[in-house]
Amino acid sequence: MTNPPVVVERRIGQRFAFNLPVSLRDVATSAEGLGFTQDLGSRGAFLFTDMALREGAEVELTLKMPSEITLGQNMRVRCRGHVLRIIKPADLTKSSETLTKSSETKIGVAVCLKGYEYLPETEDGSAEFRRISALHSPCQEERPTAPVSGSPRVAAH
Repeated sequence: MTNPPVVVERRIGQRFAFNLPVSLRDVATSAEGLGFTQDLGSRGAFLFTDMALREGAEVELTLKMPSEITLGQNMRVRCRGHVLRIIKPADLTKSSETLTKSSETKIGVAVCLKGYEYLPETEDGSAEFRRISALHSPCQEERPTAPVSGSPRVAAH
């Protein structure tokens, strides 16, 4: 009888398995893309995307953070962090047998979150994430807005 290998957890915070849509922005190049999370915690995330990223890149993620992480209600947040590692699709299929078809062509990205800010809710639920298109100029409501007074902010860790 063989024992399963011992796995040492290196994460500081708990991770939750959430498959959530996320918009990404590379801070240095202003390139934008879309993806979805595999797991998420208050200090990090693992996500899949088609966006070209590099290890060490500073990124912003915008998503609706679930109540299990906020310890309150679901909230739209913009997280800032850096890319810890990139996993190519070929490496993903070797390391995991439970991947979905949609994740097989995307890269896996591990992100360490340094800080985040709460965003005001949008009036139109279908416009939860701003459009990412070079064909359209941003409309007034899609431009960055100043934080609402009294809105809690979490400082960088």
